[in-house]
Amino acid sequence: MNILCFGDSNTYGYRPDGSGRFGADTRWTGLLQKKLGTNDRIIEEGLCGRTTVFSDELREGRRGLDTIGILLESHAPVDLLILMLGTNDCKTRYNASAGTIAKGLEQVITKAQKSSSHPFRLLVISPILLAPGVGDPGFDPEFNKGSELVSQNLATEYKKIAARYHADFLDAASVANASETDRQHLDALGHRLLAEAIYKKITT
Repeated sequence: MNILCFGDSNTYGYRPDGSGRFGADTRWTGLLQKKLGTNDRIIEEGLCGRTTVFSDELREGRRGLDTIGILLESHAPVDLLILMLGTNDCKTRYNASAGTIAKGLEQVITKAQKSSSHPFRLLVISPILLAPGVGDPGFDPEFNKGSELVSQNLATEYKKIAARYHADFLDAASVANASETDRQHLDALGHRLLAEAIYKKITT
């Protein structure tokens, strides 16, 4: 089974201390590969700053909608698509509600289905919550208290989208938290907990 993991920096494995990327033996994608064994192939497509449909004027190529179709073609056949996006959509510059972000995710799903010549199973994951104070001085000024509230409402909206498309659903915030270091990224423990939850979801 070919499994495409399409997400942002928490799929990429960005270290909360800003020192780069966790190794494959720490990232949830790498841990999932180890749990699944050699009969399945994990395809990592995590990009820092990736959104559902919003364009970042300062960073090119961050709209997930623009790349999901291309990746499904280049990695064909994809048997399982795991989507975990939405954290970057909570940035103040986009001024988007959880409902709007969910509509963006729906566009990504629709594009994926139209682009793939091979039927695939879909797992929709709502991201971990932005921790309190993520936009405080010394942390990330692209977020504020409003961003935190939006992130808290994503799971409810994403669950509706998953049901509409007959997809599996997982709320990452129910199993893992953002690191205290930067209040938005998974630490090593978070990656391990998320990998365990995803493994259970796709194998049961």
